[in-house]
Amino acid sequence: MAAKRGIVSIPASGGEAGLNRYLSEIKKFPILAPEEEYMLAKRWREHEDTEAAAKLVNSHLRLVAKIAMGYRGYGLPVSELISEGNIGLMQGVKKFEPDRGFRLATYAMWWIRASIQEFILRSWSLVKMGTTAAQKKLFFNLRRMKNQIDAFEDGDMKPADVTKIATDLGVTEAEVISMNRRMAMGGDTSLNAPLKGDEGAENQWQDFLVSEAPLQDEIIANDEESRVRHDLLVSAMDSLNDREKHILAERRLADDPKTLEELSQVYGVSRERIRQIEVRAFEKLQAALLRLAGERRLLPAF
Repeated sequence: MAAKRGIVSIPASGGEAGLNRYLSEIKKFPILAPEEEYMLAKRWREHEDTEAAAKLVNSHLRLVAKIAMGYRGYGLPVSELISEGNIGLMQGVKKFEPDRGFRLATYAMWWIRASIQEFILRSWSLVKMGTTAAQKKLFFNLRRMKNQIDAFEDGDMKPADVTKIATDLGVTEAEVISMNRRMAMGGDTSLNAPLKGDEGAENQWQDFLVSEAPLQDEIIANDEESRVRHDLLVSAMDSLNDREKHILAERRLADDPKTLEELSQVYGVSRERIRQIEVRAFEKLQAALLRLAGERRLLPAF
């Protein structure tokens, strides 16, 4: 992308000091107002204005750093994660279509995450973590799931924890055990570990977050993403007939879901028939969501 000119880059050397200088420098770039972001994006898309593209990229470098910090537990240098995320950001800017009505942060965060995740997969090697979609999903969610259930023990996890994670992620228990062992051998780094060359000091990896509070563009991106997902769901529901909508809503979207028995009495059919309608409606809804997401050019994350 030609817009690399004028974009702040991480020093090739300098260690933690260089990274800290970079994090301080990118804080100087202001968050763009929606109108300014739109005009800059139009200038880049219609006239290939590299100065406009550089402004778009620089204003979102803090978002990249924030996202990259979430992947520190894989034992890779933060500076490299940020560099890869910046590549994803530039790809997002290159393909961004402002007339579709989304903010750049909402669109670019998919590219940022995808770029960082691909880098992590390459670094860990396909031999170490596997190649299937299920293994990739497990790789990027196992640590989070373990944290949620406080499964911090060394070695193999408790059978009950393995079962819960396998069920929640839709994988086999054998895959959970295997991935947990592989990741344990991969040299996972604790966020509470002291910085290299800083023995005896109090500085830890977790001290180098860009900010304790959410970034403004991160808040905007998350709010926008929630709105987009809601709009997609509403549009996808149009692919269902009235009975399918009602059953799916009562079974999966309601705060107090109805039982198969209750709905079977409403429609005068068997519980098995209600279950079949629910499954078919959910499959139709998933297909519609994928189609709509593809039409709007939203990228899936792992």
